[in-house]
Amino acid sequence: MSVIEDAALRRVIDHVATARATRTPLQLRGHGSKAFYGEAPRGAPLEMAPLAGIARYEPTELVVTVRAGTAIAHLEAALAEHGQCLAFEPPRFDNQGTVGGMVAAGLAGPARATVGGVRDFVLGAALLNADGDVLRFGGEVMKNVAGYDVSRLLVGSMGILGPILEVSLKVLPAPPARATLRFEWTQPKALEHLQRWAGQPLPLRASAWWNDMLVVQLAGAAAAVHAAVQTLGGEPVDEPGAERFWTGLRDQRDEFFVAAGDAVKAGATLWRVSVAPHAPPLATEGEQLIEWHGGQRWIVNESDAATMRALAAAAGGHATAFRGNKVGGAFTPLAAPLARIHRELKARFDPDGLFNPGRLYPDL
Repeated sequence: MSVIEDAALRRVIDHVATARATRTPLQLRGHGSKAFYGEAPRGAPLEMAPLAGIARYEPTELVVTVRAGTAIAHLEAALAEHGQCLAFEPPRFDNQGTVGGMVAAGLAGPARATVGGVRDFVLGAALLNADGDVLRFGGEVMKNVAGYDVSRLLVGSMGILGPILEVSLKVLPAPPARATLRFEWTQPKALEHLQRWAGQPLPLRASAWWNDMLVVQLAGAAAAVHAAVQTLGGEPVDEPGAERFWTGLRDQRDEFFVAAGDAVKAGATLWRVSVAPHAPPLATEGEQLIEWHGGQRWIVNESDAATMRALAAAAGGHATAFRGNKVGGAFTPLAAPLARIHRELKARFDPDGLFNPGRLYPDL
């Protein structure tokens, strides 16, 4: 994997050199689509969007190497020409999301519980340190890893280790067949069926429950999808309607997220609660949307961080203040040993605290 030396990269390197000389913290920025996520951005903007383009793509090898400022939508359009896709379905946020932000945030879409998350598809990455050196980790094959797998460590790091310049990703063929079914079920009944189906050989790719309606997506070989439709029953959703639903859910612009946005403006918080899929319904106020076969639960309410995190912990998980009021921190505080590891990593990669200070945790 090689980073192309060009004017865009040189500008990024020069900007970092100037910031280090003047001790100016930098806020890494693609198109700003995830500025709401994590702690509030601080520092002078370091624009990464000009560092865009697909550096290398070998459809027969199912690998693409892409520069950090590339729009996810642009990358997916190129993959679609060869019948391939980003299987983890990262949210695109009105087509403004970039590949660098996708990796730094580590967010995945409806299919995450079945196919895996961003980390599972990152093969290699190039990172810029405060000295202006380009550091390369991993490669373009699944087993090209020696020592620490830093390329995957960057996933969810919120950019605090440095600017991601380029990423190599595993891609997959798009499923040859899909079908969507819906069931009018209460939350307990929906969770019960999802757990039962999880133990069966069904091509269940994604699921979403909200307002007493469970919607599931089947994907895979046509024969397997057809057989699963006959087995599960439910009400079929026509293809255009299904496409609108799953796209809206993936990009967080469907009815639930629109209403959540209005509630956040009025003072509420949108919580992203991660628990074991078999966890029972969470006893809390507010609207809930459940994804990932029960593993991801979106909750909109005005509860404080301590209350929501205690609720999540009791169910074996954790709660993130995704949008809105983040008093108490955007992310669940780390246990002391993990906090020490995070501080040591930050000190090793960014000793001057130059990149995205405080974006992941206030003291990093």
